[in-house]
Amino acid sequence: AINALTDALRTIGDRVNGINEALRPIEVELEENMLWLPNLPHESVPVADSEDANRPTEPEGQFPEFDFTPKPHWDLGPELGIIDFERGVKLAGSRAYVLRGPGAQLQRALEAFYLQMARDKGFEEVYVPFFVREDALYGSAQFPKFRDVVYHDQDADVYLLPTAEVAITNMLRDEILSEDNLPLNFVADTPCFRRERASAGRDTRGIKRVHQFQKVEMYKFTKPETSYEELEKLVDAACDICRALELPFRRLEIVTGDLGFSATKKWDVEIWAAGSEEWLEVSSCSNTEAFQARRANVRYRPEGQKRTQFVHTLNGSGLATTRVIAAILENNQQADGSVIIPEVLRPYMGGIDIIQPQ
Repeated sequence: AINALTDALRTIGDRVNGINEALRPIEVELEENMLWLPNLPHESVPVADSEDANRPTEPEGQFPEFDFTPKPHWDLGPELGIIDFERGVKLAGSRAYVLRGPGAQLQRALEAFYLQMARDKGFEEVYVPFFVREDALYGSAQFPKFRDVVYHDQDADVYLLPTAEVAITNMLRDEILSEDNLPLNFVADTPCFRRERASAGRDTRGIKRVHQFQKVEMYKFTKPETSYEELEKLVDAACDICRALELPFRRLEIVTGDLGFSATKKWDVEIWAAGSEEWLEVSSCSNTEAFQARRANVRYRPEGQKRTQFVHTLNGSGLATTRVIAAILENNQQADGSVIIPEVLRPYMGGIDIIQPQ
């Protein structure tokens, strides 16, 4: 009887092991499928099918007036000798460029100015690796959806940053934060590497949509009950940069059909580029609520409670440099072909207040 019972138990054990083996690939497939589910929009987000329905606010700032036909930056840059498209293509192929002389200085001035403004608003500056492991891209909700636009080093099995958001999200991965320390505000200046898939056309002219660009990223870890208040602060921080640069800009409320994968609510900030006569997106400010925090397992313990909760995370560009360079060139151009440097940038430009044609 004992032998029969032992055999029965062994049979049950074998069946359990068999079921577990069969279940393992199903669980892997289920998790993969769940990772493809986007975040849910906040109730305040306007419902519409596409970006055509995004809601712009009244523009702010002074639009430039010219007594000549203004040029786009892809003509101005080479004429000023500060953007070299030909040598950029020679080095790296399509959508590559070289910034020269005052052009390189202008980019560095913008980065320094952005960082100073963010620090003044209470953001802690961090310097992060420019490449990350695969789990960091899952933690920030870039993977699996955006895998095809990220550069991969197969030998080291690391990925180049598409945005500093990825690194900052995962700085605190698997940590439990103190409620007293929230919100945590970070800012990082990094290159961003993206395998842009858009076909050639007007949207790819110049330095508007390129494979490598510098961006200062602002990021917040907040308590759930304050995250939408913090989103407004984040958008205002991006707008304050536009105000300081004296560039005309507007906010754009993003509708459900254009919201993106991880955001529950998003505002874009766009600046006017007079030469190409278009609005250029220079910042996207998003609240992802607990979407990223759940994937990266970033939690906090509310005061007086034993159970932890997921934080809310917010991100926003402050700002993308290439498009701001384009707008500065196009809006501040003069009849003689020169370009005036915004006053707030001159301390970072080594005394240069105007860029003259070569």
